[in-house]
Amino acid sequence: MPWTERQQLMLREMGLRVWQPRAKAGAPAAAAARAATPPPGAAAVAPPAPNSAAARSTVPVGDGRRSAIAAMDWPELRDAVAACTACGLCRARRQTVFGVGHPQADWMIVGEAPGEQEDRRGEPFVGPAGHLLDNMLRAVQLTRAEADAAHQVFIVNTLKCRPPRNRNPEPQELAACEPFLVRQIELVRPRIILAMGRFAVQSLLRSSEPIGRLRGRVHRYQGVPLVVTYHPAYLLRNPADKARAWDDLCLATNTAEAAAAR
Repeated sequence: MPWTERQQLMLREMGLRVWQPRAKAGAPAAAAARAATPPPGAAAVAPPAPNSAAARSTVPVGDGRRSAIAAMDWPELRDAVAACTACGLCRARRQTVFGVGHPQADWMIVGEAPGEQEDRRGEPFVGPAGHLLDNMLRAVQLTRAEADAAHQVFIVNTLKCRPPRNRNPEPQELAACEPFLVRQIELVRPRIILAMGRFAVQSLLRSSEPIGRLRGRVHRYQGVPLVVTYHPAYLLRNPADKARAWDDLCLATNTAEAAAAR
């Protein structure tokens, strides 16, 4: 049978051209079915299951995608992330990693991309790197556990799906996920953003400068103070830089307190 309108939408979002000529009047059903088959050489894509998250997606494609995401509230945004097929990472993921924490947190932590354990659990910063992050936050009286907005952070990644074999994110993948991150920041409205790692910094500051040159001072993202620091996974490999990361955390703490006092 021909592709449904919803299936065509999902195929276009994945970058696949839908070839579907009209069946001639009076043509047998079998001929119509053959006409709906993609031409030789086209990628074969199974349509989403009727009850799957992908089938429920209502995010438009093209120019309307960013504006549609920009109008979403938390439940719609979470559903849109779970159903997203805007880049090839959707094909290998176990689940998306939306983010965790207080929806109006004073602090927002932005990391890079989910790893294998994040892909399994659906939560950012788990495993050894997550344990180190929790210790760092605890040192300044913050937590990812349930608490008030002043003490419970909101943690997200620039990518919501794990790149295969934990490779670096590619530019088109970062671009596809960016509207989700932008909307999360708009909804949280944090007093301070802590950008952890090269790809988080590049996404938010549009800078290719090394972290070592960007840390130690307060930047701005859409008017929100932003402090750059090393990713906890990097600190596990380079423990000598933990002292610098502590300085960054103290800078972020002082900046957040100053913002709260205004």
